Amino acid sequence: NVGTIKPLDGETILKAAKETKFIITAEEHSVIGGLGSAVSEFLSEVHPTKVKKLGVYDKFGQSGKGAEMLEKYELTAAKLISMVKENL
Repeated sequence: NVGTIKPLDGETILKAAKETKFIITAEEHSVIGGLGSAVSEFLSEVHPTKVKKLGVYDKFGQSGKGAEMLEKYELTAAKLISMVKENL
């Protein structure tokens, strides 16, 4: 079972962008070419909106237990809450 962001739900993303001050995307892998990039690209053309990306930033991947890797790369609820507060 492979996940995909295609087709991108532009209608929902646009609705969220119009209702909020910014968008935060969260993904458990590199932010390069991921969900955040797709959302940013879409919104830049239809409704320019601040987009912050929670994900792995240009780091060499490592293996380990799921919870440990989420902590190591700061892919946690605490980090998400921090991003929201920083951008309000």
